[in-house]
Order: sequence, then C-alpha cells, then structure tokens
Amino acid sequence: MSTPEDIRLQCRKEILTTHTSGLAPGYMQANLIILPSSVAEDFYALCKRNPVPCPLIGRTVGGPTALDNELLITNNSKNGFDIRTDFPQYCIYHKGKLQGTANNCLKQWQDGYVGFLIGCSYSFEGALIEAGLPPKNMIRGTNVTMYKTSKIMDPAGVFVGCPYVVSMRPYKKKDIDTVRKVTSKYALTHGEPIDWGYDGANRLGIHNLNTPDYGDPIDIQEDEIPVFWGCGVTPQLAVETLGDIIETEVISHSPGCMLLLDVTYDDYSKLKE
Repeated sequence: MSTPEDIRLQCRKEILTTHTSGLAPGYMQANLIILPSSVAEDFYALCKRNPVPCPLIGRTVGGPTALDNELLITNNSKNGFDIRTDFPQYCIYHKGKLQGTANNCLKQWQDGYVGFLIGCSYSFEGALIEAGLPPKNMIRGTNVTMYKTSKIMDPAGVFVGCPYVVSMRPYKKKDIDTVRKVTSKYALTHGEPIDWGYDGANRLGIHNLNTPDYGDPIDIQEDEIPVFWGCGVTPQLAVETLGDIIETEVISHSPGCMLLLDVTYDDYSKLKE
C-alpha cells in the first residue's frame, strides 16, 4: 500500500492527477486554498467562525514548503513538502472566475501568498468502512458528490454572503444513526452530517440531486436517502462569491484531489487535545 509520502511524490511527478478518495486509508487528507496576504487574516477568521465547512488544520509559513503545524507532514520526509506540487490537481481563479486547472501552481505562486489546509471528509471514510458502511463513491471508485447550497457562513472581513458547499453520500435510513455516530468523532474534518433526506436537500437549497456542482453524480436507491456533510470546497465558492474583490490569482485544490498527510486522525486528535 502506498504511503502518504509516496502519493505526494506521485502528485509531484504528475503520475497521480485524479481524485484521492480511498487512498492510504486511515490517514488524514486536506483541502487547499491559497490566498494573497491582503485577505489571509480575514479568511483565517472565517475558518474560526465556521469550523464545520472550513475546519482549518494548518497554513504555510514563510513560503510554500513549510507549515505551521508540524504534525501534518513529518520532518523526516525525505522528499520534503511543497504545497505547489503535492496535490494531484489545482484550480486557478482570477477575480472570482475559474480560469482552468493545472497539475502544479509553480507559475502562479507569488511572494506573500498563504496556503490554508482545510480538513477533508475523506478522513472519516475509513471509519465508515470499518463500521460496515463504506461510502458508495469508494465502492464505485468515483469522486464524491458535492453541491452548492443556500446555507450562508457567518461573515468575516471581506468574506460576506459566502454559501456552504456540502458533500453527499447516500445511505439507508436505518443506518443514519450509525453514520452520524461514526462521523461525529471527526469534528476536525467536518464531523457528523449537517442534514439528510430529501427535506434536508430542500432546506439546503439543493433542487436537483442528479446534477452535482462538483465531483461525480451518484445514484440514490429507493431505500436510501442523501446525507450531507460540510465540505472543504466551500472556500472555492467563497472566492467565486467575492468576485473581483480579490484581484490577484487564487489557487485551490481541484475538488476531490486532496493532499495526503502523514498523520492519522486518531493520532492528530490526541495530539491536539
């Protein structure tokens, strides 16, 4: 089985360029947003006020190759770390509009940029498997299904009126209590679902479950209902919502294409206590 370091190196060499669901089970994964310093403190405050969609677990310090949280990438990693190359795929935004994707953001990185790592729900998928409730996207080998919602985050600085993004995994009604119990232990990576069922979809402003805004569509059987979690793609939607307030380029991970970290959730949560 590949280690998180192996997977980061595959990304750096552009061997792995697709979603990371199911890779290195048990290890944490992270979403990404890279912002200019002019709005970095506002975004930090946004995360602190909205820990469910934006659970901040680390940020770069002094450049793209070091993090303020040494728990995430071990110091003995022989290949080092570079936030510009170690995700499978990146999205490039300019004035709130997606310009395209790339397998690295070496050309886009500028002095003064700050990269933020946001906890990812992939981190609890292994626990769902152990509970006998593997997410359908993992069984199918597809990207998780994600939707824009009408639920608005608490504002911070320039980040005003920014909606949640949610990930969705279908489950049988009889399993919802177990799914909630299993994922509630992962508060640092979105935690338990924020809503479920077709009424829940309506409450979140999701009107067409067959057409996700990000990721791959997934079928929902008659004995299943949709279950929704906060999602680390939310910062990307925040950038789109702000439009040309941020004049320089903004960089994110491509939805589903995460950074593999060197720490398991259990070890991380114990060390954070």
